[in-house]
Amino acid sequence: MAYGQVGSMLMFFQDKIIENPSFQYALQMYCEEQIANIFWANTKMITDYAHFGDVVSFDTMFGKNKESRPFGVFVGFNNFRETIVFGAALMYDETFESFKWLFETFLKAHNGQQPKTMYTDQDFAMGKAVGEVFPEAWHGLCTFHIMQNAIKHLTQEKNEESSVLSYFSACMYEYEDEAKFEEAFDMMRKKVSKQTWLDSIYKLKEKWVECYMKDVFTLGMRSTQLSESLNNNLKFHLKSNFDIIRFLKHFERVVQGKRNNELNSEFDSRKKLPRIKMRTPMLLQASKLYTPVIFEAFQGEYERSMAACTKALDGNNEYLVAIASFEGDLIFEEEYKVIGDPLDQTVEQEAGEEALYVGATAQVANDSASKVKEESGEYTVLNSFTQLLTGPINDNLLTEELF
Repeated sequence: MAYGQVGSMLMFFQDKIIENPSFQYALQMYCEEQIANIFWANTKMITDYAHFGDVVSFDTMFGKNKESRPFGVFVGFNNFRETIVFGAALMYDETFESFKWLFETFLKAHNGQQPKTMYTDQDFAMGKAVGEVFPEAWHGLCTFHIMQNAIKHLTQEKNEESSVLSYFSACMYEYEDEAKFEEAFDMMRKKVSKQTWLDSIYKLKEKWVECYMKDVFTLGMRSTQLSESLNNNLKFHLKSNFDIIRFLKHFERVVQGKRNNELNSEFDSRKKLPRIKMRTPMLLQASKLYTPVIFEAFQGEYERSMAACTKALDGNNEYLVAIASFEGDLIFEEEYKVIGDPLDQTVEQEAGEEALYVGATAQVANDSASKVKEESGEYTVLNSFTQLLTGPINDNLLTEELF
C-alpha cells in the first residue's frame, strides 16, 4: 500500500468498532513487519454466519488493484436463497501459510463455529489449508471450475470433443449409483488418449461427483458461483487505481445492496400468501414457517415424493404409504399398508372438520366395489389418494382392528 494508507485503513476499522464493538478485523505481518494479509467481518456478517454458516463458499476472486493482490470472500445462502457475505480478506499471496492464517482468523471471528460444508476451487494450497483448519467440514470442489478444466484438457481429442464433455458432465451430475458412475467413467476414459488430467480428477471424485454426495449437506450448492456473482457486482463499483479506503467503502456499498435485497424479500414475504397446490396439513404448516422461495422448493419435493412415496412389499401388490397429520404445531406421519395402486385408494370420510389423522395401520382393498367392514358399519372405497391426505378421517375409521 502507498504511504499513509495503513494509517487510514486502521482508522477506518477503529471507527467501525466505535460504531459497533462486534466488528472484527485482523492483520498478519510478514518478516519485515509490514502488513501482508487483512481480514474483516462486520456485525451483520457475524450474525448471518451464526444463522446460515452451515454451507460456505470461498473464492479469491480477483486482484483489487494494479498489483493484482487476491481479494477473497466467504459467502453463503440466506433463508431467501440470496447471497450473503460472512467475511472478506485482502491477501498478499495464495500460499498455504496465508490461507491457513486466514481460515484460522475466520474461525476466531465466528466463535470457532465450523461449517458443515465448504466449497473452493481446485487450488492445492487452499485445499490443504481447508483440511487442516476445518476438519469437521466436508470439502467440495467447484463444479464450474472443474468443467472449465475439462474443456481445457479434453477438447484436444479430435472428433470426440462434444462426446467426451457430455460423458464428463453426466459423470458429474447424473449418476446416483456409484457402480454406474464407475462404468460411465471407464467408458469415457477409453475415448481419451491423454488420461493424466482424468486420473488426477478421478482421485478427488468424492468432492465433485453426485453419487458420492448423497449424504452431504449442501443446500443445493455445487460451486463457488455465489462468489462469482458477488464478483460481477463488485466490478461495477471498483477500479484498479482505488486506494484502500475507497476500496473498503465501495465493498461496503455492495454488501449493503445485498442486505437491501434481503429486506425487500422479507417485506414481500410478509404481504404475499404462498400458493399452496395441495392443502395437506404438512404443506399448510410449512407455508407458515418457510420463506416463499424455500416453501416452493419444499412443495416441489413434496409433490415428487407423493408420486413416488410407495414401495412394493415382498414383490407383491402391497404398498406402504405415508400419511401426514397435525395437531396444533406438531406434525405426525404414519404408515398405512395398501393393496393395489395407492393413487386409487381412500375411505369414505365420516368425521367432522376437526378430526385428525391418527396412528393406525390399515389395509384397504383395491377394488372400488369392495367393502371395508368395521363394528360400526361398512365403508366404501370411493375417493382419490389425494383426498385421503387432505380430508378429515374419523379416529375410529382406520384402526388396527379393521383386519
